Amino acid sequence: MSNLLEYENRYYDLGYDYIIGLDEAGRGPMAGELVVAGVIFPKGFYDERIFDSKQLTAKKREAMYQIIIENALAYHIEVISVEDVDQLNVYSASQKGMEKCCQILKREKMFALTDAMPLHDIEHLSIIKGDTLSMSIAAASILAKVTRDHLMIDYAKKYPQYGFEKHKGYVTKAHKEALRKYGPCPIHRKSFKPVQEVMKEQISLNLDI
Repeated sequence: MSNLLEYENRYYDLGYDYIIGLDEAGRGPMAGELVVAGVIFPKGFYDERIFDSKQLTAKKREAMYQIIIENALAYHIEVISVEDVDQLNVYSASQKGMEKCCQILKREKMFALTDAMPLHDIEHLSIIKGDTLSMSIAAASILAKVTRDHLMIDYAKKYPQYGFEKHKGYVTKAHKEALRKYGPCPIHRKSFKPVQEVMKEQISLNLDI
């Protein structure tokens, strides 16, 4: 069996009955919500197709999303607003989202595995590149990524000038050009530097008029 269950099995052997994998999607974009997910699989469940969402095609992620929710013992997807991301900062928002997933999915003798995120007052292990090393974390990454991509595709219909369906809010050349041309829309993160720079430029232009 793949070493993608190495961490899960380690903590089952230590006496834990439930392992929750936690990951997020959307820390880097300058627009759109942050999405955090938590997944608990039945002990012994394994599917070799579940892997880091960033290394799967969109079509494969969609297929695996269905397989994950059908086979998970429990799961939760937490969508964190742009306003909360701006207020908390994206790191703290990710952390709080993971902690909320743990609270909602809480079980006796549960241990959390996170993708490089320390948690407060929760028994856990923070694993660098955890979405490539733990099936539970990889599953959470897929749920979070698919959910966020759907949100951004919907926003592309409301704000078609930004091309959200292509870059999903990330800081690409095309996105920055659209941001300069049209200015920020309600889902742009005002705490992010590229958005702040455009807002300052707009203020400067208005003062010059």
